[in-house]
Amino acid sequence: MNEYLSNSIIYPEYAVDNNIEGKVILEFVIDIDGTITDIKIKHSVHESLDNEALRVVKSMPKWKPGILRGESVRVRFTLPINFHLGEKD
Repeated sequence: MNEYLSNSIIYPEYAVDNNIEGKVILEFVIDIDGTITDIKIKHSVHESLDNEALRVVKSMPKWKPGILRGESVRVRFTLPINFHLGEKD
Protein backbone atom coordinates (compact mmCIF):
# COMPACT_ATOMS: atom_id res chain seq x y z
CA MET A 1 0.00 0.00 0.00
CA ASN A 2 2.81 2.44 0.85
CA GLU A 3 4.39 1.80 -2.55
CA TYR A 4 1.03 2.44 -4.23
CA LEU A 5 0.62 5.71 -2.33
CA SER A 6 4.14 6.95 -3.04
CA ASN A 7 3.76 6.13 -6.77
CA SER A 8 0.26 7.63 -7.07
CA ILE A 9 0.30 10.85 -5.05
CA ILE A 10 0.85 14.00 -7.06
CA TYR A 11 1.73 16.84 -4.70
CA PRO A 12 -0.72 19.65 -5.52
CA GLU A 13 0.93 22.65 -7.16
CA TYR A 14 -0.87 25.07 -4.85
CA ALA A 15 0.48 23.24 -1.80
CA VAL A 16 4.03 23.27 -3.23
CA ASP A 17 3.84 27.00 -4.05
CA ASN A 18 2.55 27.79 -0.57
CA ASN A 19 4.76 25.37 1.38
CA ILE A 20 1.80 23.39 2.74
CA GLU A 21 2.67 20.10 4.47
CA GLY A 22 0.95 17.81 6.92
CA LYS A 23 -0.84 14.54 7.57
CA VAL A 24 -4.30 13.93 6.13
CA ILE A 25 -6.11 11.15 7.96
CA LEU A 26 -8.82 9.30 6.06
CA GLU A 27 -11.25 6.70 7.30
CA PHE A 28 -13.03 4.28 5.00
CA VAL A 29 -14.73 0.91 4.87
CA ILE A 30 -13.42 -2.09 2.96
CA ASP A 31 -16.57 -3.86 1.84
CA ILE A 32 -17.04 -7.63 1.64
CA ASP A 33 -16.02 -7.59 -2.03
CA GLY A 34 -12.87 -5.53 -1.31
CA THR A 35 -14.15 -2.22 -2.63
CA ILE A 36 -13.41 0.96 -0.69
CA THR A 37 -16.54 2.81 0.43
CA ASP A 38 -17.64 5.51 2.88
CA ILE A 39 -14.44 7.57 2.61
CA LYS A 40 -14.26 10.41 5.15
CA ILE A 41 -11.59 12.92 6.10
CA LYS A 42 -10.93 12.57 9.82
CA HIS A 43 -8.10 15.13 9.94
CA SER A 44 -7.79 17.86 7.34
CA VAL A 45 -4.65 19.81 6.48
CA HIS A 46 -5.64 21.94 3.50
CA GLU A 47 -8.24 21.48 0.79
CA SER A 48 -5.58 20.82 -1.87
CA LEU A 49 -3.95 18.01 0.15
CA ASP A 50 -7.29 16.63 1.31
CA ASN A 51 -8.52 16.38 -2.28
CA GLU A 52 -5.35 14.61 -3.41
CA ALA A 53 -5.60 12.11 -0.56
CA LEU A 54 -9.24 11.41 -1.50
CA ARG A 55 -8.35 11.05 -5.18
CA VAL A 56 -5.64 8.49 -4.47
CA VAL A 57 -7.75 6.38 -2.10
CA LYS A 58 -10.69 6.40 -4.54
CA SER A 59 -8.36 5.13 -7.28
CA MET A 60 -6.93 2.26 -5.20
CA PRO A 61 -7.48 -1.27 -6.47
CA LYS A 62 -9.73 -3.59 -4.48
CA TRP A 63 -8.42 -4.80 -1.14
CA LYS A 64 -8.73 -8.25 0.37
CA PRO A 65 -11.80 -8.10 2.61
CA GLY A 66 -11.67 -8.86 6.30
CA ILE A 67 -12.48 -12.43 7.33
CA LEU A 68 -14.36 -13.37 10.47
CA ARG A 69 -15.16 -17.04 11.17
CA GLY A 70 -14.48 -17.87 7.53
CA GLU A 71 -16.83 -15.18 6.17
CA SER A 72 -15.94 -11.91 4.42
CA VAL A 73 -16.85 -8.90 6.56
CA ARG A 74 -16.75 -5.12 6.23
CA VAL A 75 -13.79 -3.50 7.96
CA ARG A 76 -13.30 0.14 8.92
CA PHE A 77 -9.76 1.35 8.19
CA THR A 78 -7.92 4.54 9.13
CA LEU A 79 -5.16 5.68 6.80
CA PRO A 80 -2.76 8.55 7.50
CA ILE A 81 -1.19 10.09 4.39
CA ASN A 82 1.85 12.27 4.98
CA PHE A 83 2.57 15.16 2.64
CA HIS A 84 6.14 16.36 3.03
CA LEU A 85 8.02 18.63 0.65
CA GLY A 86 11.47 17.49 1.70
CA GLU A 87 14.51 19.54 2.63
CA LYS A 88 14.25 23.28 2.30
CA ASP A 89 17.13 25.21 0.72
